[in-house]
Amino acid sequence: MKIHPTAVVDPDASLDSSVRVGPYTVIEKNVQIGPDTEIGSHSIISGPTSIGARNRIGSFASIGAPPQDIHYQDEPTRLEIGDDNWIREYTSLHRGSPGGSGVTRIGNHNLLMAYIHVAHDCWLGNHVIMVNNATLAGHVEVGDRVTLGGLVAVQQFTRIGEYSFIGAMSGLILDVPPYIIVAGIRNNLQIRGINRIGLKRAGFDSGTIKNLSKAFVIIFKTPELLLQEALEKALTEFPDCKAVARLVQFFKDSRRNVMRLSSDGE
Repeated sequence: MKIHPTAVVDPDASLDSSVRVGPYTVIEKNVQIGPDTEIGSHSIISGPTSIGARNRIGSFASIGAPPQDIHYQDEPTRLEIGDDNWIREYTSLHRGSPGGSGVTRIGNHNLLMAYIHVAHDCWLGNHVIMVNNATLAGHVEVGDRVTLGGLVAVQQFTRIGEYSFIGAMSGLILDVPPYIIVAGIRNNLQIRGINRIGLKRAGFDSGTIKNLSKAFVIIFKTPELLLQEALEKALTEFPDCKAVARLVQFFKDSRRNVMRLSSDGE
């Protein structure tokens, strides 16, 4: 273990022997940090918080602070961070709230760039990229391999489906389906098409991407069909495509409205 002499580590914190802690960082009680994790200077880590292996946390980060919830009364809620995440400078990650799940979860292999905020009870999947100044309000769910552009703001209780790409400065107030590209300012958001580049990079075969593109036309660009009719038609047209089935199921599982706006082009 390599702890800078100016760092303050509570004796009740549990740090693996390979953890490195930078100057003037404070690690409070009820914090667990796994192997080969590096904490930059001037950061503060509060508990209860668990941090997995091989994470890199930049300078001036605030990890595990209490939720910004006026009903919070110091209940023992948690923040759980997985493995291999890169959490850059000035990021703030808050614990869960008693009125939610009680846990904020960050998965594995995520890149959270500078000035990111993840509020209480958010759940992030794996391989998520959040570009500078992206912000999640409470109870937001972000699927695997989602990219959130710079200055994106997401309203509470919103779900963002896996493999989607959200353009910079977008303001999200509705659920975003998986596999798609969304871009535009808050009052002029548009679904631009299937995230082909992201899907290719993630290893999706050309047949699946082609099926998703055709299902996209049925669901998002056929205004004469009611939503339920469009979803059923997509399932009928591509009965053996798991990705299309997942896209349809996302709509059915939504507890709020799902984006269904599209630009003319794809």
